[in-house]
Amino acid sequence: MVPTSVSDQGAHIIQKETVGGTTYFYTDNTPAPMAGMVFPTYHIYPPTAPHVAYMQPKANAPSFFMADELRQELINRHLITMAQIDQSENTGVPSEVDSYHSLFPLEPVPPPNRLQKTSNFSYITSCYKAVNSKDDLPYCLRRVHALVFSYDFHAGAETMFSRHFNDPTADSYFTKRKWGQHEPPPPRQHAGLLPESLIWAYIVQLSSALRTIHTAGLACRVMDPSKILITGKTRLRVNCVGVFDVLTFDNSQTNHVTLMPQYQQADLISLGKVVLALACNSLAGIQRENLQKAMELVSINYSSDLKNLILYLLTEQSRLRSVNDIMPMIGARFYTQLDASQMRNDVIEEDLAKEVQNGRLFRLLAKLGTINERPEFQKDRTWSETGDRYLLKLFRDHLFHQVTESGTPWIDLSHIVSCLNKLDAGVPEKINLVSRDEKSVLVVTYSDLKRCFDSTFQELQQAAATGPL
Repeated sequence: MVPTSVSDQGAHIIQKETVGGTTYFYTDNTPAPMAGMVFPTYHIYPPTAPHVAYMQPKANAPSFFMADELRQELINRHLITMAQIDQSENTGVPSEVDSYHSLFPLEPVPPPNRLQKTSNFSYITSCYKAVNSKDDLPYCLRRVHALVFSYDFHAGAETMFSRHFNDPTADSYFTKRKWGQHEPPPPRQHAGLLPESLIWAYIVQLSSALRTIHTAGLACRVMDPSKILITGKTRLRVNCVGVFDVLTFDNSQTNHVTLMPQYQQADLISLGKVVLALACNSLAGIQRENLQKAMELVSINYSSDLKNLILYLLTEQSRLRSVNDIMPMIGARFYTQLDASQMRNDVIEEDLAKEVQNGRLFRLLAKLGTINERPEFQKDRTWSETGDRYLLKLFRDHLFHQVTESGTPWIDLSHIVSCLNKLDAGVPEKINLVSRDEKSVLVVTYSDLKRCFDSTFQELQQAAATGPL
């Protein structure tokens, strides 16, 4: 059995043998040698990934840092997370509640004589951001006066009600005509209605939340626009889950599980009302006297699939319905939302890639700052101006104090980043360091500078560890 030919297929060798007139093929499990990989001698920033670059046609997009929109969104979340109140001006807000401190109201706090019951729970409620002293993490506290419920805190979130149903003019289609008078629904472009793709994005997320809850044998019971949180552009979260289970708990009920199918059917009806309100862009559309006009509005402006889904959710059936029943109505739109989510992840990951080296560069600058211009070290006032430290001082000038031929400042962020990367890698490339009086020019390599940099900072660390002499 002698191999007659060898062919390379990927990373394996395909052997061909002929025995007694019969040809056999088999794979040699020994992997073929891979070509050697060569990396640059210093860290570099790769360009934007092609599949993300096509999604961002914006001109003058930042190359080294994340997009301004994402940065501002994160900063706003951080500010809300760290927000505190003046206790002297808000005496009604306690400084601590059990193991929570730094309470900050997330809803306007009415005066004590104007407390009103909410339409959802029929109790006086209030909502706060607080920090748990056990894990130092922020939480959302929903207080049903005499009870406190703790939830994950999502900084910058707003309710679906405040985003989509806070315009009083949106109800005009249902309120400006007397009952019995007919007016055809306005077309979508003139009615300020939501895009159907956005409504389906909400449906996918809300049905997924109900599916998770119902699969666990529980019920949501708070599927209401005022209790659905929106973070970012389209990310939904259901708030206040479990409040009704506590408020309506009945000790005389021996088996609470028997009520769950009834509550789950109510969840589906509530979901249908939320979807109908979104399609009408008005909460007036879900009122019983306006249902016919609301469905007519949906029929004219949206697809039959959306209309059928709303009818299915709002119509009581003789059999128990499941949230899984609406999956065929969602159909391929599920993949559209999945693709949109993955594309959003790609964009955020690309923005994160721009920041991945910034921590390392900051540490280099911090170390360099502790060395340069140090007024005294171990009683030597000239320490930072002599020896290796003088080279690092000139390198600092090379980084930040470049000028043009006419003497004007030359500011180039790419120059700073490139030089810091070469210093960190210690490349053998030579560099000219010019004294401030321009009488001396020192030619050194980045590897020499890295050696001076590491040894000098190590000297500082050792002195800091041993304490004063």
